[in-house]
Amino acid sequence: MRKFTLLSIIIAVSFLMFSFESSSKEIKIKNFTTESENVFTSKRYVSKVAVDVASIDQFYKKYPKLKKYQNDVLDLYKKKEYNSLWYDDTRVSEFGSLLYHKVRLLNDQGVKATMPYMDLVDDVFNENVSVDLPQIDTELLLSNMYVFYASNVYSGVDAATLKKIGWFLPAKSISYVKILDSLMVDPDRLNKDENLLYGQYYKLKSMLKKYRTIEKNNQWKKIDIDVANYKDLKPFDSGVAVKQIRERLFIIGDLAQDSKRDVYDEEMMAGILKYKGRYGLKLNYTLTKDHIAQMNEPIGNRIKTIMLNMERCRWIPTNLAQANEYVMVNIPSFKLAYVKNGKYELVSDVFVGTRMTETVIFSGNIERIVFSPYWYVPQSIIKNELKLKMAEDKNYLADHNMEWNGGNVRQKPGPTNSLGLVKFMFPNPNDIYLHDTPAKSLFDFEQRIFSHGCINVKEAKGLALAILKDNPDWPVDKINQAMSGEKETTCTLKNKIPIYIGYFTAWVSDDGEIGFYPDVYDRDPQLDKLLYSDAVAVK
Repeated sequence: MRKFTLLSIIIAVSFLMFSFESSSKEIKIKNFTTESENVFTSKRYVSKVAVDVASIDQFYKKYPKLKKYQNDVLDLYKKKEYNSLWYDDTRVSEFGSLLYHKVRLLNDQGVKATMPYMDLVDDVFNENVSVDLPQIDTELLLSNMYVFYASNVYSGVDAATLKKIGWFLPAKSISYVKILDSLMVDPDRLNKDENLLYGQYYKLKSMLKKYRTIEKNNQWKKIDIDVANYKDLKPFDSGVAVKQIRERLFIIGDLAQDSKRDVYDEEMMAGILKYKGRYGLKLNYTLTKDHIAQMNEPIGNRIKTIMLNMERCRWIPTNLAQANEYVMVNIPSFKLAYVKNGKYELVSDVFVGTRMTETVIFSGNIERIVFSPYWYVPQSIIKNELKLKMAEDKNYLADHNMEWNGGNVRQKPGPTNSLGLVKFMFPNPNDIYLHDTPAKSLFDFEQRIFSHGCINVKEAKGLALAILKDNPDWPVDKINQAMSGEKETTCTLKNKIPIYIGYFTAWVSDDGEIGFYPDVYDRDPQLDKLLYSDAVAVK
């Protein structure tokens, strides 16, 4: 039986601290000999392991639980002319061992899936076990392990499943061959996953590590209150709960230090504002019973929320972050961001659809901006709302600046128009768009679910100004005139702007602050069941 000698190469510091918690047995990893040549060059494909279509077919008969990966694995070998991917002559390559290490640390990526036959792969890398597997079995097991890893970390849930859970986005396409080539050229990308995932993913991954450390150190202490007799906490109140809240604010980073004081002082006021800002709460100093209940939510729930949103980040097209400009709407945080050249040009509050008329999750391209728009009332609103009102009041349309237009009802331009003074159009089958609103008072609410599905933007004019900032055909005075409410005017954009309407109940800002937001459409339990149910052992 072959023996392996000590591997002397260190790819990354992180690999010095491997913890294989997911394994039921302690594994001492085999180390591998290197030769003088760079094992990550094309020389690695020269091998004595014979791979062909027949051996691949035979493999999946022997290991039927891996059959879902067969087409992708076959494609890998076709592109590599059926050369070995994981052997240097008769030894498993260094890159194969690095990939194994990453698979064993999948929990760090927020993934709980386990590949079938992983015990056999463990034996390959356990120096205390004599491996009796044929080399072809080991070769193909590692290829399946690679596809398993890449599909879970770089791709996530497939497009068909996404549609079933109401995430109507284009299928994210990844090339297992291209990713493998890039990783073999630069194995350190296994640590960074550069350009393979949207940047928000790595911020959440860092927070996952932080919150797991808090959990491990038992620092998430319950805040004790008498629920029946609780009175809102306000500045300069005192008590045990105040001291406990202060400790919590320090642990999660909203306070730089823990003075241990039991008085709700000015230092703690600043921490409370920071905390409330991260949770999308109304910024004041009052702490209600509901706020304490939120703080007392188990840290395991916070960790699960981070993991769910890491998965959602996998679904974001990687070219979104590479676009010169784009608009991102996050439904749970009720926020819109306009990003240009990698920087936030504008952030605005929004309100979205009710539970009965949920805002659809999808992506598209903003093609035009319409100033002083008409509002063409949807037939569903005419049927369910307007007809009754018109029956009760024959002057209803005139009183609300509305008119009949070719069998339809439309509201004329003006400051009271339901779309406000500007809308942003992007073709989609759900007739969803961004628009201004005269109902500015609705932005004072914490949970803003008021619309029929469209996205109402508080800083709609600011968004138009930001988008057209460098367009010489649309100076500020022309935009102001177009928004006077006198007549509808359309600006067709020379360059379409990608827009992504997503659903993230956890999000890390550019300054490293994590926000947790209400699951307004109850989508987290659905995704949780899909990813982590006992019935779902593998993806």
